[in-house]
Amino acid sequence: MPVCLDGPAGMDLSTSMSDQPAALRRWHAVVTSKNPALLDDLLADDVVFRSPAVFTPQEGKALTTSYLSAALKVLGPSLRYVSQWHDQASAVLEFEADLDGLYVEGVDILRWNAEGKLVSFTVMVRPLRGLHKLVELMALQLGAGQA
Repeated sequence: MPVCLDGPAGMDLSTSMSDQPAALRRWHAVVTSKNPALLDDLLADDVVFRSPAVFTPQEGKALTTSYLSAALKVLGPSLRYVSQWHDQASAVLEFEADLDGLYVEGVDILRWNAEGKLVSFTVMVRPLRGLHKLVELMALQLGAGQA
């Protein structure tokens, strides 16, 4: 049963898939399928990825695809979205996951353009021990992708 909460003007706190903007449905399809090839049609060429572990924004489709593909492998097996909020051009997705026995929780902040392509993807993670484990596993995955 969909949950629908009253939010600020213009914000839909519904969890019903049919109520979600197309870009958000497409992101959920990427996560569910764990298929990074679906990112090609979802990401704008000038998309910016903001990592919880890297100060400098990672700009462009190729870098963002690398980070999100690695995250699908590292977080994917246990990633679970527990809540979300969205308007017509952005969403905040609250998640939790298990990384080698360490519980992590965080949010993905997505913004998309009029064509439904993601232009911004920001990740925030806690607690600090979980972030450290995520950084370690992501570094290994990103390094493996370059080998």
